[in-house]
Formats: sequence, C-alpha cells, structure tokens
Amino acid sequence: MIHSVKNQLEYASLKPDGVLKDLVESIWMMRYQADEKQESIIVPDGKLDIALLAVENGSFEMFISGISTGPVIKPPFPKSTMFVISFYPIAAEYIFNQSFTDLKNDRQKLPEGYWGFCKDDLADFGSFYEKACQMIASKLIHQVDFRKKHLFELIYASKGAVTVKELSGQVGWSSRQINRYFNHWLGVSLKSYLNIIRFSNSLKQLKKGDFYPELNYGDQSHFIREVRKFAGVNPTFLNKNKNDRFIQLSMMPEG
Repeated sequence: MIHSVKNQLEYASLKPDGVLKDLVESIWMMRYQADEKQESIIVPDGKLDIALLAVENGSFEMFISGISTGPVIKPPFPKSTMFVISFYPIAAEYIFNQSFTDLKNDRQKLPEGYWGFCKDDLADFGSFYEKACQMIASKLIHQVDFRKKHLFELIYASKGAVTVKELSGQVGWSSRQINRYFNHWLGVSLKSYLNIIRFSNSLKQLKKGDFYPELNYGDQSHFIREVRKFAGVNPTFLNKNKNDRFIQLSMMPEG
C-alpha cells in the first residue's frame, strides 16, 4: 500500500492482483482533514474513474468519469473523504460493456446503491477495497482478448513514447482497427491517448524540477506545449505546485 499524509491531505492507494491487475490501475482514497478553500486541478491520466465523495456537511455523491484530454477544475471540498476506483480503458469493454465517448471530459452522477456502494463504505478503506475487488470480478464475464491486453501492456511499458505504427506491428492489429476501437470505447484516437500517457509519465520528472524533455518529445518547445495542453500551465508553474493545487503531484511519493 502507498500511504502518505501531507499538509492535512491523506492519501492511500492499493493495486489489485490476479486478473484484476489488467483492468484496474488502483483503488485509492484521499481525505482532506482541513477546510479546503481553494479549487484544485486534476490533469489527464488516461483512466476511467468511479468515485464516492462525502463532505463533512453531510452531502454524498457517486459519479463515473471518462477520459480527460485537458485539466479539470475540482471545486473545494472542506473536510471531505473520497474513495476512487481507477480503471484502465480496457475496462470499458470488459467491465462496463459501454462506450465512454459521451463521458470524455465529463462525468455522470450515479445513484446511491450503484454496484452496491453507499456512504457507509467510506468508513473503512480496506473494507472498501475488498468489496470493490469482489464487485469488479463479478462483472468480468469474458476473458480479456490477448491482443488487446498486449496492446495496453505495450502502451504502459513504453510510457506512451511509442508510435501507432510500432504498436500496430507488434500486436498484429491494423492502425485503423486500433483507432476504431479507441474512438468507439473512449472517444479519443490512439495517438491522443499515447500523448496523455506520455504526459502523465512526465509528472515525476516535472515534480523533481527536471524540465528537459524525455520520452521522445521532439524538443523542449514541444514538451512545453504538451504540458500547457494537459495541465493548463507551463512546466515551471506546475513544478512549484503552490498550495498543492495539482492533486496528482501532491499525492505523488517523493524521490
């Protein structure tokens, strides 16, 4: 388990194993212990999320969100708790059996009781993790196609620094077919998705203050443009992360 507490922001994360590791990136929690007064920013990470959110004033909501292609503003939630299941895109087909095209850069509110979840599940993260794993496993009816599984393994192993043509050749699936798959289930092309994953993998170097472009960026100007596209700010501003405004950087382990 990854667990950290910083500036009254508590974060914990667990990764499932077995067959679920190809479908779920992580199950995590974030708890604000203080009165959060400033909005935060969530940058694209290429995941699909189910979230449970409870605020100290008693309000509770559940929502599901699709792929983001730009920064998302999160309003302040004073003294709040949020549990999240972050899915790899392949879960759209194998767990939800639904297209997330309409949820690109958007989210949909879910009724309490969806997948058996309710506000009481926020009482204990360990119990929520076990319940979530059991529920997800019950939704997996068909074995994941090896070619699709291999495609996503290559994407994440390369950290997005690979071409569509290279992927097509390695999995024996035409570029046109792969793009049709991504557009149908996620509403983005494979190239766009690769750019998101590459940017997401650049966050560690940006947090360390390394602004030299890695991961096959053409040059520094290209790198800066991509950071601005996905974070809304330049690399230097992102690195400073004043007031822990960029959530992913705040939750990222040091080192």
